[in-house]
Amino acid sequence: MAFPKKYAELAARTRVSAGFVVLAAFLWLAAPTAQSLAVGGAVGAIGLAIRAWAAGHLAKNERLATSGPYAHVRNPLYIGTLLTGVGLAIAGAHLAIGVAVVAFFLLFYLPVMGEEESHLAKILPGYDEYRRRVPRLWPTLAPRYSGGPSFSSALYVKNREYQALLGYLATMTLLFSKHALGW
Repeated sequence: MAFPKKYAELAARTRVSAGFVVLAAFLWLAAPTAQSLAVGGAVGAIGLAIRAWAAGHLAKNERLATSGPYAHVRNPLYIGTLLTGVGLAIAGAHLAIGVAVVAFFLLFYLPVMGEEESHLAKILPGYDEYRRRVPRLWPTLAPRYSGGPSFSSALYVKNREYQALLGYLATMTLLFSKHALGW
């Protein structure tokens, strides 16, 4: 799906601040139950694990990532983000939250992916071949590349992926509190 360049650039600049607006609405609407917290927490944790795995293989703008999850799909960070968002929506147990998460992904993340891919094709040798071999969002079971660097905890830290973990834990703590205290 192609988006106009100006819209994609606007989405890239505003996705974090828009995400905070969605988060505030999410926390206000959330009606978590013990079951929704357990199921949603598990789905969200899988999303975070995918993000962590991807961040440990990504040397942004330095080399083409083709190892780890990047051997299966071009955008594992975004897949992890979507799964984490879906997990939080399930944990929040409100249909409007789920609709907002999907709409946010479609309106903000899809346009950014296209812009990022155009940028990467310009700066990273081999990206066009990579793009032909590896699907954008639907992972393959068999890797499309082999070899490459292994997971690096230094890259995980350099990419500040711990921020996603901290945000997830803070949100889940608020949901648990909302459930336990009956807010």
